[in-house]
Amino acid sequence: MKRALWLALTLMLSSCAALNVVTHSVSDDPVKLAGGTYQLDPHHWSVIFDVDHFGYSRFVTRFDKVEATLDAAPDAPEQSRVRVTIKAASVNTNDPELDAILTGADFFNTTRFPDITFVSTSLTRTGANTADMTGLLTIKSGSHPVTLKVIFNGGAPDPLTGLDTLGFSAEGRFDRSQWGLGKWWPAVGNEVHVAIQAEFVKPKP
Repeated sequence: MKRALWLALTLMLSSCAALNVVTHSVSDDPVKLAGGTYQLDPHHWSVIFDVDHFGYSRFVTRFDKVEATLDAAPDAPEQSRVRVTIKAASVNTNDPELDAILTGADFFNTTRFPDITFVSTSLTRTGANTADMTGLLTIKSGSHPVTLKVIFNGGAPDPLTGLDTLGFSAEGRFDRSQWGLGKWWPAVGNEVHVAIQAEFVKPKP
């Protein structure tokens, strides 16, 4: 009897979760969403970048370890701020030999400089759900401004966890030589294109 009740309860909860997922929708109006401090969802994000490779293609690389905090101000989105920490040693090219070169002294020098950071300094709305975000990107000992074009994809309570969640896409371009990372130019292009997908979750009080 107890087993039957447990099974029935499990099926009922599963059905409710499935219904929540099927009927889930998000709002693309930031003003309607909950403000406060959000953390990057550790399971739903990507940070990739690409550079020209001998003129043949854009070589794509990713980072595997990133942490970020978003201070969201829905009533005044331009006051929102983000802080990002990328573990430089988590760079992943799918080539161990190339990974070793990038983490070495000629590039990220991860032994001395384990973190790459981005701290936003301003946000300028360019549309109902778009903005230009400028911040300081620090790689090794250099800090220079970078502007990202941000799209607010939408926000709502997550249908499975119930936690307030906000989703964004962003991209930007910058010259890697500004941070002393210009080795192998011109065979490898100096312009870096970065593309970001991120979901931020507001922890329970």
